Amino acid sequence: MNTKTATQGIGTFVASLRERQGLTQADLAKAIGTSQSAVARMEKGEQNLTLEMVDKISGALNTSLVTLSQGSMSFEIEGGRKLKGTVVTNTSKNAATALLCASLLNEGKTLFKNMPHIEEVSRMLEVLKSIGVACRWVGDDIEIKPGKLTLPKLNRDAAIKTRSVIMLAGPLVHLLKEFRLPYVGGCKLGSRTVRPHLFAMEKLGVQSVVEDNDYHFIRKKLKPNRVVMYESGDTATENTLLAAARIPGKTTLVFASANYMVQDLCRFLETLGVRIEGIGTTTLTVHGKEHIALNATYYPSEDPTESMFFLTAAILTNSQLTLTRCPIDFLELELLKLEKMGLKYTMGERYKARNGCTDLVDIKVYPSKLTALEEKLYGRPYPGLNIDNLPFFAVIATQAEGTTLIHDWVYEKRALYFTELDKLGAQTLLADPHRIFITGKTELKATELICPPALRPATIILIAMLGAKGTSTLHNVYSINRGYEDLVTRLNALGAKIRKITGA
Repeated sequence: MNTKTATQGIGTFVASLRERQGLTQADLAKAIGTSQSAVARMEKGEQNLTLEMVDKISGALNTSLVTLSQGSMSFEIEGGRKLKGTVVTNTSKNAATALLCASLLNEGKTLFKNMPHIEEVSRMLEVLKSIGVACRWVGDDIEIKPGKLTLPKLNRDAAIKTRSVIMLAGPLVHLLKEFRLPYVGGCKLGSRTVRPHLFAMEKLGVQSVVEDNDYHFIRKKLKPNRVVMYESGDTATENTLLAAARIPGKTTLVFASANYMVQDLCRFLETLGVRIEGIGTTTLTVHGKEHIALNATYYPSEDPTESMFFLTAAILTNSQLTLTRCPIDFLELELLKLEKMGLKYTMGERYKARNGCTDLVDIKVYPSKLTALEEKLYGRPYPGLNIDNLPFFAVIATQAEGTTLIHDWVYEKRALYFTELDKLGAQTLLADPHRIFITGKTELKATELICPPALRPATIILIAMLGAKGTSTLHNVYSINRGYEDLVTRLNALGAKIRKITGA
């Protein structure tokens, strides 16, 4: 990408973000210490941007605009190509990161089989190694053996790039009387409070103090208890489970998340000898085990959001595609909604995942004519349409006749990112930060965009580009690499034509 094109792309993105947040050019100029005319030139792509200015704008708009560093990656996508063949659903990212944290509960050696080679896992491994945990890849498996922990040496650069680092609190309360963890990072989706984690920890005997750049945890007397979850959040539930796992006695979590990654964590804890009642429900009873020291092997289950990614890619490219090893219990409602929209597909018999618990199916998707649903689409905690699968319906709606209302009530910013589809020719109308109307069917067109700094919005832009005739470029794709393994190779094997561009 040449300098002029890059500047224009960033300028357009700045203008759209500013307008969505209700700011004038004068407001932004004041926030970054420049003139309104300078902001106008920036937004038109008529003024070069220094790294310092990009940082100031990012801070003012509370959004990472672009990763301007050597080695950053972009995708060049030749859209409008049919996909064909078979794709295997990989292991869940969200399960993998929680399991890595859970390994600290075990003084013995833990082997996780068939783990995803993705950025999020790499960052967690960097964090674990930095504090003294022996961990290494063995082919596609990860072997972990906790040692003497040295929290002051924690790799903060790696830690702040992932929201998963907060889940270290649960196991660390058993290993350290006092410690600090940096503020969590990950996708930029608005206000994502960690108070549910802190409130739950307090019920178990852990005091927490929010400091300038850290969460300060102080272990008092750990005790089993009844914990009412302040929110039915996935990571908050997992953190509470990790803390309860080694507290002798019975701890009950009510209004807990029952999502797929929580169920995976529960099954791993049972592998370690921790008995848990109510797996798959919103009430979990943990019978804590004070000391765990054994050699454990565990197979994480497959990722329903990855199955949904490839299913959506088939829809946008009007292709016939076979998806194998799909965790059906976490896709049934999505498939029902799509069936009522007109999607044609067949599904095989259920079979067990390697963990012996998760039900999998193979799904064959066919080219279909879709019609928008009359009812709004919204995510909710399991059992319900998965909150992480909801964004896929935004890009699917561009290919459905009629108008779809998507209500993304969980995150303040995610629906804003959906409006980026307009630049590919979609017709969207943002009602407020949570609700968006999308009217189809639209013939998408190729364009050049900067990747949104959030995983699911980024992936739907990529999918839209697969369906848009012509050559598109998606710049700075770190957020996609956080959650998907070797995605370009896998898509190209299905007939896509995507080229990686580094340093762009």
